[in-house]
Amino acid sequence: MTVPLRIGFIPLVDAAALIVAIDKGFAAAEGLEVELVREVSWSNVRDKLNIGLFDAAHLLAPVAIASSLGLGHVKVPIAAAFNLGINGNAITVSPALHAALMEEIDGDRFDPMATAKALAKVVAKRRTAGAEPLTFGMTFPFSTHNYQLRFWMAAAGVDPDEDVRLVVLPPPYMVDSLKNGHVDAFCVGAPWNSVAVDLGIGHILHFVADILVRAAEKVLAIRQTWADKNPDVVAALVRAAVKAAEFIEHPENRTEAAQILAQPERIGVDAEVIQRTLTGRLKISPDGTFRESGRYLLVGREGAGRPDPVQAAWLYAQMVRWGQTALTPDGVKTAMAVFRPDLYDAALGNRAPPEAPAAFGAFAGPVFDPADIRGHLEAFGVGRWKA
Repeated sequence: MTVPLRIGFIPLVDAAALIVAIDKGFAAAEGLEVELVREVSWSNVRDKLNIGLFDAAHLLAPVAIASSLGLGHVKVPIAAAFNLGINGNAITVSPALHAALMEEIDGDRFDPMATAKALAKVVAKRRTAGAEPLTFGMTFPFSTHNYQLRFWMAAAGVDPDEDVRLVVLPPPYMVDSLKNGHVDAFCVGAPWNSVAVDLGIGHILHFVADILVRAAEKVLAIRQTWADKNPDVVAALVRAAVKAAEFIEHPENRTEAAQILAQPERIGVDAEVIQRTLTGRLKISPDGTFRESGRYLLVGREGAGRPDPVQAAWLYAQMVRWGQTALTPDGVKTAMAVFRPDLYDAALGNRAPPEAPAAFGAFAGPVFDPADIRGHLEAFGVGRWKA
């Protein structure tokens, strides 16, 4: 007997494990008959998951936490049983902003502190000249993209709420917004940064891996009540995603995986662009300059699929830092409980005690300690949090 499921996703490469699990038959082998539904906006995915139109979803990790805390919408506890992607975002800037930053930069252009300081100089010059603030696109208020942009800017004293303008745009609309001059830059997941570069309208300034060593990006999200009632189905779905991730991470399968993802009903961009993402070798400028990173996007390797509650705690700390919620012991506990390594381990039959999570590293600030979020926040000069 097969179990029918309806799962929502956004056309991004970090939905790869979910898409390949269905299209290569890994889900069917687990007894699941999955209908994948392509959506445009994260609010649509969240709402349809929360009210039961979706059984599971490709979801921004912070949205799963915000939903469980009741921030920005109704409170619906979410379980994240599998990490669909670690890293994978990039910051892309217009040719004009890229030129302005390179004119001001002092140091390595791939050093986020050097570019953040250059941004501070550009912002100051624009203010003196009476120019409009720079506008940066990001995908959702509760998104890694929002927090990554803010973390980067604020490290050099740029206040993301006062010195620039941050606007929400669905991922597929980022490129047109940059082309039309509605934004000067954006932070989004693959493949949309590469699409902007290929069109000659953007330069990839940073991979998010330059800013945060290992950042939980998207999760396989399930309503907690549904997960409690359907443990066997959750386990089957996790196993299918793990098998798909293993398939994708084998270099000899990358071409086939990219072709699967490129289909119009999936991501709908050229397979070659997607393959660049999967290999971590991206064209970063219209002149053909390439840059390679083994940490650009982790789909399954290096234990990327296993949810790490420390990642959830860091995301919660960003919500507190930027005034989206207050710091409370219950808030930390709720946030960390969203990431469910126990469901992942149960699905795979893992009985060994888990390894200690790796230290959460970033290019600026102290090493993150989930037991001392207050101390972490006090180390930063720019923020909106209240003690």
